[in-house]
Amino acid sequence: MNATIRFFADQLRRTAVRKDPNEIFAERLTFGDRLADRIAVVGGSWSFIIGFTVFLVAWAILNTVVLAANAFDPFPFIFLNLMLSMLAALQAPIIMMSQNRQAAKDRLAARLDYETNLRSEAEIATLHAKVDALTSDIAMLLRLQLAGNEDLVDGAEAVN
Repeated sequence: MNATIRFFADQLRRTAVRKDPNEIFAERLTFGDRLADRIAVVGGSWSFIIGFTVFLVAWAILNTVVLAANAFDPFPFIFLNLMLSMLAALQAPIIMMSQNRQAAKDRLAARLDYETNLRSEAEIATLHAKVDALTSDIAMLLRLQLAGNEDLVDGAEAVN
C-alpha cells in the first residue's frame, strides 16, 4: 500500500462522515448573507424580469400618454434612468457577494468530495490487502489438502 494512502487512511478512518456542504454553509450564514442570496435569487428570476418589464412599460405609458402635458418624468425619462442606475449600483455588488459565497460553497463541496475519495481509496486498499491475505490462505489450505490427499493415496496403496 502506498505510504501516503496509509498515512491518510489511518486519519480518515477515524473521521465521521461529513455533513452536506449546504448544511455547513447554512450554519455560518449571517442575516446579510441570507438577504444577499435571496436578492440574487429574486433578481435573477423570470418573475423579476417580467415584472420589471411591466413596470418600465407602465412608467413609459403613464409619462407619455396618460399624463402627456403634466408628466412628472417626461420622455427621456431622466428620473427613471437615475432610479435604474441606483438599482443597478446596489444590486450588482449584492449579486456578486452571493456568487462569491456560491464559489466558496463549491470549493468546500470539492474538498469534501476529495476527502471522501481518499477515505474510499484507503478502504479499497485495506479490502484489497484482506483479499490478498485470504487468497494466500486459500492457496495454502489447498496445498495442505493436496498433500494430505497424496498421503492418503500413498497409505491406501501401501495397505493394498
